[in-house]
Amino acid sequence: MTVKLNQRAYDHARDLIVAGKYVIDDRDAWSEHQPSTRQENDFIQQRGIGEYAKWHLGIDGQEDEDKKGRYKFPYGDFEKVHRCGLLAAESRAGQRNYYDVELAVAHLHGMLEALRRTA
Repeated sequence: MTVKLNQRAYDHARDLIVAGKYVIDDRDAWSEHQPSTRQENDFIQQRGIGEYAKWHLGIDGQEDEDKKGRYKFPYGDFEKVHRCGLLAAESRAGQRNYYDVELAVAHLHGMLEALRRTA
C-alpha cells in the first residue's frame, strides 16, 4: 500500500485548530467519537468525496479517487478535530512507517497540547 500525506487534509485540520474547532478528549475515546459508516456515507452524499477526503490525513495512491478506501487516518467528526483521532492516526502511521503522515499528525497533536496547556 502506498500511503502519503494528504496535504489538503493537514491544512484543513490546522485551520480548524486555529479557529478553535477541536475537542481535547481522552486518548481512548476515538472508538466512540469517530463517525459511523452511516455518518460517513451521509456526509459523502451531502458534501461529496472531496470534502470527505479533507477529514483524512493519508491518501492511498493505489485506490480510486472516488472510493472511501482511498482515504486513511481520519482525525475528526466532520465538524471538529479530535485529539483522540489524532492520537490514533499518529500511532497507526508510526506502526506502518508512514513517516510523512506520522510527522504531520505529531505536529497537529503538538498544536492541541500547546492549547491545552494555555487553557
